[in-house]
Amino acid sequence: MTPPSGPPPRGRATHSRWHVLRWQIGYGSFGVPQAAAPIAFALIALPLTGSAEAGAGLVFAMTAAQVIGSVPVSRLGARFNAVHYLRALIAVRTLALALVTVLAAVSAPFASLMVAVVAAGLVNGAAYGFQRTLLNHIVEPGKLPRALGVAATLNEVSFALSPVLASVLGAVSPVWAMIAITVLGIGPLVLMPSIPDAHGVRVDKTERRSSSRLPGTVLLWLTCSLATGASVAAIEVGAVAFALSFGLDPGWAFIFALALCIGSVLGGVWVSVRNRTPSVWWVAGFLAASSAGMGVALFDAHLSVTLAGAFVVGIFLPMLGTFYSLAVDRLAPADRRAELFAHLRTANALGVMGVSGLLALFGLRAALVSGLGILVLATLLTAAHQMTVGRNYAVQSRRRL
Repeated sequence: MTPPSGPPPRGRATHSRWHVLRWQIGYGSFGVPQAAAPIAFALIALPLTGSAEAGAGLVFAMTAAQVIGSVPVSRLGARFNAVHYLRALIAVRTLALALVTVLAAVSAPFASLMVAVVAAGLVNGAAYGFQRTLLNHIVEPGKLPRALGVAATLNEVSFALSPVLASVLGAVSPVWAMIAITVLGIGPLVLMPSIPDAHGVRVDKTERRSSSRLPGTVLLWLTCSLATGASVAAIEVGAVAFALSFGLDPGWAFIFALALCIGSVLGGVWVSVRNRTPSVWWVAGFLAASSAGMGVALFDAHLSVTLAGAFVVGIFLPMLGTFYSLAVDRLAPADRRAELFAHLRTANALGVMGVSGLLALFGLRAALVSGLGILVLATLLTAAHQMTVGRNYAVQSRRRL
């Protein structure tokens, strides 16, 4: 287990435990709408359309908008202070989710809900990119794995509790569920500490042309992030469908997301304690183990077996997410760091979007099969990459001899 070498240049760090804690809590609350949306959207769509799968269509629309808006919205913010721009993006998302709440309360047409969730999704990827970039200003490079591990733990606690909150409040009224996730999602706007020097990096034309050519390894980790997002979506977006397939009330959907998130919390604690970046071979092993967990969930043999599979998938999420974040941080050009973090979030969203679309069109089993397939592909690509790197290193070593 070795940390990545050559950390990227950073702005002047504002090292304060209070600032780091505020960032981490804000990071955890950032994901509340995304964590609760699959169940909340399914519950508000059910009375309007008669189908829980229609909620997956709303998730699909929101993540598709995130994919479309990620790069242009990120580049637009390069000229502004990153904290101010992040707060503006969170404000836009909050207003859009508030509109979803109002429309659900008045039983508006389903298409109008689709428009509102698209507005929320457009800013989500860029907001994540800027929030992640801001961590570089308040944490020393050597402490990033631990800081990200703690953030992942808080994020997974949020992902564990948000579906429960959506299910409990949604059982009373789906509108109350939407009110709760809208209010909780405002966290980054009020918690993010002010960082006066957090501006975009200015580069000349030569450096800009050079930074437009990204290392091929970045694409590998973006693909792996997509695979991770697909596996999570198959369980979380399909939670209501899982509950119905076992003959449970839709309100019990939270137990599937809860099993995933309990595993994720434990994985986040492990990352925080270790404060190390896993090697690529370890990452391949994590992906292989996640594939095994998805395969277990696919059998649909017994409720406890499916929950165990979800737990296995969850326990490796913080380990993989921390690695992807640190790898992209190390490889990204200085002037495109926020954009590439947004790409990382977008890749994850593409996995969510693809599986959500399959769930809405073809049902739960198709979503599970696709999630498993992309995880297996990511495992093979990661192993092949590391084998190639090892072979090239051996060839170069022999030449030096």
